[in-house]
Amino acid sequence: MRREVPLIITAVVGIVFVIQYFIPHYPFNKLNGWFSDWFSIIGACAIWLGALNLLKISADKVYRKRSGWGYSVVIIVSFFVMAVIGWLGGESFRDFGTSFDWMYRFVYTPLSSTMFALLAFFVASASYRAFRARNLEATLLLLAAFFVMIGRVPVGDAIGMKLQLPDAIMPSSIAIWIMNVINAAGQRAILIGIALGIVSTSLRVILGIERAHLGGD
Repeated sequence: MRREVPLIITAVVGIVFVIQYFIPHYPFNKLNGWFSDWFSIIGACAIWLGALNLLKISADKVYRKRSGWGYSVVIIVSFFVMAVIGWLGGESFRDFGTSFDWMYRFVYTPLSSTMFALLAFFVASASYRAFRARNLEATLLLLAAFFVMIGRVPVGDAIGMKLQLPDAIMPSSIAIWIMNVINAAGQRAILIGIALGIVSTSLRVILGIERAHLGGD
């Protein structure tokens, strides 16, 4: 029964969510709302579980003095500081001008911006390795990247106007065409593949063929 009950719940919920899109009437619409409420409850519990697991792992690293344990101290202190400020703020702790809002805008946001700024160097390094014209595909990728980058900055159109190029072949026009035509076609193909993969995986879970979430093979 440890496996049968979760499989039955998964199958019932999955079938109801599929059917309610085609038959949005009682009882499927009612069950859909009920299951959605349960998802919110489970999601809230999962957040608490994730936070407690993060604190447990960080505290264990500090206790055992493992490599990088100082960062774990920062994680624990930051977690409790933000949590206490949020609790003291009451129901309106997220309003503009509160202490929690100040910490979010002037501490968390600059730190996030710094992290993304550091990632830019790794992206540049990876782009350099990927854009080397070793074959036809890499050459096309290099040319597309060049035209998109030169078309996204003012210097691109400045060069185009200096050369008196027509509007149709200005760097900005070429960049827009690449993004709206070639890039969009590639993205749609990828999204279609992802959608088919989601459908097949969902059917395997609903039918009980895929049992990895239950600890099976």
